[in-house]
Amino acid sequence: MTVYRIDGEEVGGIADLFTAFNREFMRDEDWQMGESLDALDDVLHRLESETRGGDPAVVIWEAHRHSREALGYEETQRWLLRKLAHPSAYDEARIMSELDDLRSGTGRTYFHRVIAVFADHPLVDLQLH
Repeated sequence: MTVYRIDGEEVGGIADLFTAFNREFMRDEDWQMGESLDALDDVLHRLESETRGGDPAVVIWEAHRHSREALGYEETQRWLLRKLAHPSAYDEARIMSELDDLRSGTGRTYFHRVIAVFADHPLVDLQLH
């Protein structure tokens, strides 16, 4: 079983989160994943493919509450607004809808989006501490 540790106290935003993910998930690689949920999904697929004998890879996310706050409303809003600044690269209507949902309190924060990516990978056991 392979164990990865994320120190949630080090996460002050999306960039810090991917720094932590790269340090753990990419330690034996000669490249780094970008700040993208799709990239995280791809890397988690790789971790699943590397599991042996059905033992999941374990990701222990220490101080996840700190990360949840850092990746909450404000950071999510900044992330969505950055996407809106590039309308040719993103579906502007979808991003506006996500921003409206966030502002109304019904939308997912970036933290919740990350958790959803992990949830799609049953051979990666995410443990929130």
